[in-house]
Amino acid sequence: MSKNVLIISSSPRRGGNSDVLCDEFLKGALEAGNTGEKLFLRDYKVSYCAGCETCMTEGGICPIKDDAPKIIAKMAAADVIVLATPVYFYTMSAQLKTLIDRCCAGYQQISGKEFYFIATAENTNKDELERTIESLRGFTYCLENPIEKGIIYGTGVLHRGDINNTEFINQAIELGRGI
Repeated sequence: MSKNVLIISSSPRRGGNSDVLCDEFLKGALEAGNTGEKLFLRDYKVSYCAGCETCMTEGGICPIKDDAPKIIAKMAAADVIVLATPVYFYTMSAQLKTLIDRCCAGYQQISGKEFYFIATAENTNKDELERTIESLRGFTYCLENPIEKGIIYGTGVLHRGDINNTEFINQAIELGRGI
Protein backbone atom coordinates (compact mmCIF):
# COMPACT_ATOMS: atom_id res chain seq x y z
CA MET A 1 0.00 0.00 0.00
CA SER A 2 1.35 3.39 -1.01
CA LYS A 3 2.11 5.89 1.73
CA ASN A 4 2.33 9.67 1.69
CA VAL A 5 5.86 10.66 2.76
CA LEU A 6 6.77 14.15 3.98
CA ILE A 7 10.45 14.95 4.38
CA ILE A 8 11.38 18.09 6.29
CA SER A 9 14.94 19.19 5.53
CA SER A 10 16.06 21.74 8.08
CA SER A 11 19.55 22.30 6.71
CA PRO A 12 20.30 25.96 6.15
CA ARG A 13 22.40 24.82 3.16
CA ARG A 14 20.62 23.56 0.06
CA GLY A 15 22.63 20.52 -0.94
CA GLY A 16 24.10 20.22 2.56
CA ASN A 17 24.81 16.77 3.93
CA SER A 18 21.48 16.21 5.68
CA ASP A 19 19.64 17.74 2.70
CA VAL A 20 21.33 15.28 0.32
CA LEU A 21 20.21 12.38 2.52
CA CYS A 22 16.66 13.72 2.31
CA ASP A 23 16.84 13.58 -1.49
CA GLU A 24 18.13 10.02 -1.39
CA PHE A 25 15.46 8.93 1.11
CA LEU A 26 12.79 10.44 -1.13
CA LYS A 27 14.26 8.70 -4.16
CA GLY A 28 13.98 5.34 -2.40
CA ALA A 29 10.44 6.05 -1.18
CA LEU A 30 9.28 6.99 -4.69
CA GLU A 31 10.98 3.92 -6.21
CA ALA A 32 8.96 1.79 -3.77
CA GLY A 33 5.71 3.27 -5.11
CA ASN A 34 4.99 5.84 -2.42
CA THR A 35 4.09 9.47 -2.94
CA GLY A 36 6.29 12.05 -1.35
CA GLU A 37 7.48 15.57 -0.97
CA LYS A 38 10.55 17.21 0.50
CA LEU A 39 10.18 20.59 2.16
CA PHE A 40 13.34 22.65 2.36
CA LEU A 41 12.47 24.51 5.55
CA ARG A 42 14.60 27.50 4.64
CA ASP A 43 12.16 28.24 1.78
CA TYR A 44 9.35 28.87 4.28
CA LYS A 45 8.70 31.64 6.75
CA VAL A 46 8.26 30.08 10.17
CA SER A 47 8.26 32.54 13.05
CA TYR A 48 9.00 31.76 16.66
CA CYS A 49 6.16 30.67 18.93
CA ALA A 50 5.03 33.69 20.96
CA GLY A 51 3.84 31.56 23.88
CA CYS A 52 0.53 33.42 23.82
CA GLU A 53 -1.50 30.19 24.32
CA THR A 54 -4.12 31.38 21.83
CA CYS A 55 -3.84 28.04 20.03
CA MET A 56 -4.89 26.29 23.24
CA THR A 57 -7.94 28.47 23.76
CA GLU A 58 -9.00 29.12 20.16
CA GLY A 59 -9.38 25.59 18.81
CA GLY A 60 -5.79 25.03 17.69
CA ILE A 61 -5.56 28.24 15.65
CA CYS A 62 -2.30 30.16 15.90
CA PRO A 63 -2.58 33.93 15.40
CA ILE A 64 0.87 34.19 13.77
CA LYS A 65 0.53 34.64 10.03
CA ASP A 66 3.29 32.67 8.32
CA ASP A 67 3.88 29.29 6.63
CA ALA A 68 3.82 27.11 9.77
CA PRO A 69 0.11 26.17 9.49
CA LYS A 70 0.67 25.02 5.90
CA ILE A 71 3.58 22.80 6.96
CA ILE A 72 1.70 21.43 9.97
CA ALA A 73 -1.26 20.58 7.69
CA LYS A 74 1.13 18.64 5.44
CA MET A 75 2.44 16.81 8.51
CA ALA A 76 -1.12 15.92 9.51
CA ALA A 77 -1.85 14.62 5.99
CA ALA A 78 1.32 12.50 5.78
CA ASP A 79 1.61 8.85 6.73
CA VAL A 80 5.37 9.10 7.16
CA ILE A 81 7.35 12.10 8.42
CA VAL A 82 11.12 12.39 8.06
CA LEU A 83 12.79 15.00 10.25
CA ALA A 84 16.29 15.81 9.04
CA THR A 85 18.82 18.11 10.65
CA PRO A 86 22.46 18.96 10.69
CA VAL A 87 23.78 18.78 14.24
CA TYR A 88 25.08 22.02 15.70
CA PHE A 89 26.40 21.99 19.27
CA TYR A 90 24.87 18.52 19.75
CA THR A 91 21.30 19.47 18.95
CA MET A 92 18.95 20.03 16.04
CA SER A 93 19.03 23.09 13.83
CA ALA A 94 17.22 26.22 14.95
CA GLN A 95 15.01 25.98 11.88
CA LEU A 96 13.64 22.57 12.91
CA LYS A 97 13.26 23.51 16.57
CA THR A 98 11.28 26.61 15.57
CA LEU A 99 8.89 24.49 13.48
CA ILE A 100 8.49 21.94 16.27
CA ASP A 101 7.66 24.71 18.74
CA ARG A 102 5.02 26.01 16.34
CA CYS A 103 3.37 22.56 16.28
CA CYS A 104 1.62 23.51 19.52
CA ALA A 105 -1.18 24.65 17.23
CA GLY A 106 -2.34 21.43 15.59
CA TYR A 107 -0.10 18.78 17.12
CA GLN A 108 -3.20 16.71 17.93
CA GLN A 109 -3.65 16.12 14.19
CA ILE A 110 -0.13 14.69 13.90
CA SER A 111 -1.06 11.31 15.34
CA GLY A 112 -0.32 7.75 14.32
CA LYS A 113 2.55 8.78 12.03
CA GLU A 114 5.67 6.83 11.19
CA PHE A 115 8.84 8.84 11.89
CA TYR A 116 12.36 8.64 10.55
CA PHE A 117 15.19 10.83 11.80
CA ILE A 118 18.23 11.96 9.83
CA ALA A 119 21.10 13.68 11.65
CA THR A 120 24.47 14.64 10.19
CA ALA A 121 27.49 15.87 12.10
CA GLU A 122 31.23 16.33 11.96
CA ASN A 123 31.56 14.13 15.04
CA THR A 124 32.51 10.57 14.14
CA ASN A 125 31.03 9.03 17.30
CA LYS A 126 27.44 7.94 16.64
CA ASP A 127 26.69 7.93 20.37
CA GLU A 128 27.36 11.67 20.51
CA LEU A 129 24.37 12.25 18.21
CA GLU A 130 21.97 10.64 20.70
CA ARG A 131 21.32 14.02 22.34
CA THR A 132 19.94 15.27 19.06
CA ILE A 133 17.84 12.15 18.51
CA GLU A 134 16.49 12.40 22.06
CA SER A 135 15.39 15.98 21.40
CA LEU A 136 13.52 14.79 18.29
CA ARG A 137 11.96 12.03 20.38
CA GLY A 138 10.89 14.72 22.84
CA PHE A 139 8.67 16.07 20.08
CA THR A 140 7.24 12.71 19.04
CA TYR A 141 6.67 11.77 22.69
CA CYS A 142 4.04 14.53 22.81
CA LEU A 143 2.16 13.06 19.85
CA GLU A 144 -0.44 10.33 19.90
CA ASN A 145 0.85 6.92 18.74
CA PRO A 146 4.08 7.93 16.99
CA ILE A 147 5.99 5.04 15.44
CA GLU A 148 9.74 5.47 15.19
CA LYS A 149 10.88 3.49 12.16
CA GLY A 150 14.51 4.39 11.57
CA ILE A 151 17.45 6.69 12.11
CA ILE A 152 20.39 7.69 9.98
CA TYR A 153 23.39 8.83 12.00
CA GLY A 154 25.44 10.62 9.34
CA THR A 155 28.71 10.92 11.22
CA GLY A 156 32.04 12.31 10.12
CA VAL A 157 30.67 14.87 7.65
CA LEU A 158 31.25 18.60 7.94
CA HIS A 159 31.59 20.27 4.57
CA ARG A 160 28.97 20.23 1.83
CA GLY A 161 29.53 17.08 -0.19
CA ASP A 162 31.27 15.09 2.53
CA ILE A 163 28.21 12.80 2.62
CA ASN A 164 28.74 11.72 -0.99
CA ASN A 165 30.36 8.31 -1.43
CA THR A 166 29.50 7.25 2.13
CA GLU A 167 27.38 4.33 3.27
CA PHE A 168 24.79 6.86 4.47
CA ILE A 169 23.63 7.48 0.89
CA ASN A 170 22.66 3.83 0.44
CA GLN A 171 21.20 3.72 3.93
CA ALA A 172 18.88 6.64 3.07
CA ILE A 173 17.78 5.02 -0.21
CA GLU A 174 17.12 1.69 1.51
CA LEU A 175 15.16 3.24 4.38
CA GLY A 176 13.04 5.07 1.82
CA ARG A 177 12.47 1.88 -0.15
CA GLY A 178 11.52 0.05 3.05
CA ILE A 179 8.50 2.21 3.81
